[in-house]
Order: sequence, then structure tokens, then C-alpha cells
Amino acid sequence: MADVGDQKPPFDAPTTPFRKVVAEDETAVIPRPVSRGPFVPTSPPPKPGLLGRVSLKSLYLVGVSITTVAALVLTFTIFSGDGAGEDPAQHDVAGLATVPDAATPAVSALALPPVPAKKALAGLSGTASVVAGIVYDTKNGISYPRLGAPWRTAKHKPFTRAQRAGKAADPASAPVAVIGSALVPGAAPTPKPSKDADYRRLAVRAATWTLSRQYPAGARLTWTASQRNPVGAGWTLGYRVTYTVAGQAQVSQALISVVEVGKAKPAMLFASIPQSGRKRWRDLNTLAAQIRPI
Repeated sequence: MADVGDQKPPFDAPTTPFRKVVAEDETAVIPRPVSRGPFVPTSPPPKPGLLGRVSLKSLYLVGVSITTVAALVLTFTIFSGDGAGEDPAQHDVAGLATVPDAATPAVSALALPPVPAKKALAGLSGTASVVAGIVYDTKNGISYPRLGAPWRTAKHKPFTRAQRAGKAADPASAPVAVIGSALVPGAAPTPKPSKDADYRRLAVRAATWTLSRQYPAGARLTWTASQRNPVGAGWTLGYRVTYTVAGQAQVSQALISVVEVGKAKPAMLFASIPQSGRKRWRDLNTLAAQIRPI
């Protein structure tokens, strides 16, 4: 009987930690992870707002556009108030919507002599035409003499009612003998005129306007009269205009009357007779003495 101490154990004692060996033809079973509740997908990041998607440059351009439009609307609103309550056709006929104001650079560049505070219109040379009737300019609210031959009723822009003597011509090259009525040019005076000095200033503005619309470029004037209208509120200025036509110095006698008629702007009567019609210069005295508000 063998010695018990010499007996070997039924298997060799392992010398390394236990490890399960998987054969090449076997599939390892991997334990499933412990469940931690239902799967909740992660929410996508929030999309940027409108302000985030618009660049600062775009915002600047939009702001500039809005400001420009607002300025245009405000300007239109302010100036559309000129002549409020008047007949729109009156502006079309009289051309007042395009009449340059006396403060525009083209007109303000003219060097005007100081207007006399008072100076009576002296009797001009020539023979006065026969007064054939009265012109009632109901659109502008004034009346004045309708003169006989050689004067005749005519259309003469920008005036509502007009008379003319002699052949029609372009005022830019050769002024014609004309009598015309309209509203005073430019914007409505604010505040409304109430004194002689106020109407005198409006008459100066109107006379200055005639230099750029009824005479050749470079025309200059000399005052010949500055007086209150015979009836109602208003003022009349007489002036002599010198200019050049085809290299020759020419002269016209003219007058402008501003008449208060109860509208946003006063009415005006303009008359001018070139030296070719100097035999009729006396007609200016007739007009100045008989202009009236209706």
C-alpha cells in the first residue's frame, strides 16, 4: 500500500486565476447591461431666432430704408398742405406747383436793389388803351381792366387769365406784352400777411420770380414804384427791366400787384410791355389804378 504522503491529488492545483476558455467554434455570451429606464432621445439644439439669422449689415440697411421712406412721407405731407382747400385745376393752369420760390439759388443769385418803402407810380409815356371791360378772375379772386385793341384775350402760361398784345414769342428770347393773373408764386406765407410791409415783401418775391420766367437770362430790374393798392389789402411794385436780345440792349416796363383775397395765398397781377410796345406803357397806370379783390 502506497504511502499516503506520496499520493498525488486528483488534479493539479491551478497556479493562475480561473479563466473560462472559449473554443474557436463557440460564441461568447456577453452579459446585457443593466437597464436604466426607457430611452429618451436628446432634443436637437434650438434653431437661432430671426435676429440671430439676420446680419448687422442687413439690419442697418433696413433701418436706413425705413428712415428714408419716413422722411419722404413727412416732406410730402408738409408740402401737400400748400394751397389746401383750393381748386386743384387752378394749380395746373397757373403752374404754381412748379413755380420756383424766390429763395431758390437760381433766383437769390440776382442782386436786387432795395425796394422803396413808398414811391408813387409816375405817369408813363404813351397813350392809354381803351378799357373795353372788366376781367373777373374768379379762381384767383381779383378783377382788373380788360383793355381794347391791340390787346386781346390769350392763353399765356402760367397765368389763369391773360391778355396779350403783338406777336407771341418765347420770353426766353424776346419778351411780349402780357397781362396775367394767378396766385403769388412759392409757398403760402406763414403767418398770413397783415401789414403793408408783409405784402410788399410778397410783391418783391413775385417780381423776382418774373425775372426768371418772363425775361431772358441775365435780366435786371430797377424799381419805379412801391405803393399800397387802391382798394383792399395788398401792394403794387413798378419796375423797369433791362436785358439783351440778339446782342442788343432792350428794356421793358412792368408792374406786379399782390392782392389779399382771403385764400391761403394772395392773388397777383403781372403786366409787362417791351420797348417795341412803348406806345402802350401808359396802360400800366390804368391797371395799377383799377385792380380790385372780388
